[in-house]
Amino acid sequence: MVVVPTYNEKENIIRLVPMLLELPLDIGVIVVDDNSPDGTGALADSLAEDHPGQVHVIHREGKLGLGTAYLAGFRYALGQPDTERVMTMDADFSHHPQYIPAMVERSTQGYDLVIGSRYVPGGDTPDFPWYRVVLSWGANTFARFMLGLQARDATAGFRCYRREVLESLPLDTIFSSGYSFLVEMLFLVQYAGYRVGEVPIVFRDREFGKSKISQTEVAKAVYTVMRLFVRRASGNRQQPIGERAEQ
Repeated sequence: MVVVPTYNEKENIIRLVPMLLELPLDIGVIVVDDNSPDGTGALADSLAEDHPGQVHVIHREGKLGLGTAYLAGFRYALGQPDTERVMTMDADFSHHPQYIPAMVERSTQGYDLVIGSRYVPGGDTPDFPWYRVVLSWGANTFARFMLGLQARDATAGFRCYRREVLESLPLDTIFSSGYSFLVEMLFLVQYAGYRVGEVPIVFRDREFGKSKISQTEVAKAVYTVMRLFVRRASGNRQQPIGERAEQ
């Protein structure tokens, strides 16, 4: 099952869903739409009608955060007894479906979480201006150093989780609701003893719509890394600390 959070992505979702269904995999798609004003949710409903049993839509009241969208998708996917793996990806083609078969194959080779990575040999971000290169590299370096993360691309949202991983993690205790959710999930996966692998991808900038990353999200990410650093330093890597401050 592929979880795709959306907010104003109608130009992308109409192309993405058919491409996912055409992959040589037994695949389903879960669109988690945050009440997009541009009609993305209604378009997703139409796709679900055209592909019953393969396309599923979760409608939410509004913009509730990327992390909570992923959690809603995880719960729905795990509610389907035949789901073996759950993938997450952006709707804007920065994560291209062409890499999914390789990621799934990698997950059959003893890896519990596979990341579509920009920062392993063969990966690239050719469309990034210099300031985004610096921001992305700095965020990854900061998170990896502070938290001891082994993955080269710690902030990537293109991921493939084995079902057992999601079932075993304390998902209800995750504080992060925005993009920092990705760092917290990787932290939990690694320190639960699961194996993390990476597959190189070329990350392309979106053609349609606008980026959802804001200065507020950057600040939340820094806060999340510092909070998890305290948890790591205390030796308490699985239990929550403090209140859910990022909601």
